[in-house]
Amino acid sequence: MLVNYKPKFRIMFNVNEYFDGKVKSLGFENNKGAVTIGVMAAGKYEFGTSTVEYMTVTSGKMTVLLPGETKWKTYNEYETFIVEKDTKFKVRVDEATSYKCVYK
Repeated sequence: MLVNYKPKFRIMFNVNEYFDGKVKSLGFENNKGAVTIGVMAAGKYEFGTSTVEYMTVTSGKMTVLLPGETKWKTYNEYETFIVEKDTKFKVRVDEATSYKCVYK
């Protein structure tokens, strides 16, 4: 049986690669806004933001230095941190780690 499905919004996927392929993400928009899901290889990274970002670790863990902070904090699976817009933050991962980022 053929089903004709017509979504209420258009789905477009964006594939992003950063840091010589050590960070990769798949981005999309839905009725709640922009989202990326991605993976990071072990390493140290610095990211900039243009919107508020809600970052949730989905596998592994991230050690993060948020803007204005002096102490690094580790986030484990299912934990979320928020980064304000127009700032930079640093991330360290010791093993391959996945995440979901929601942009507001």
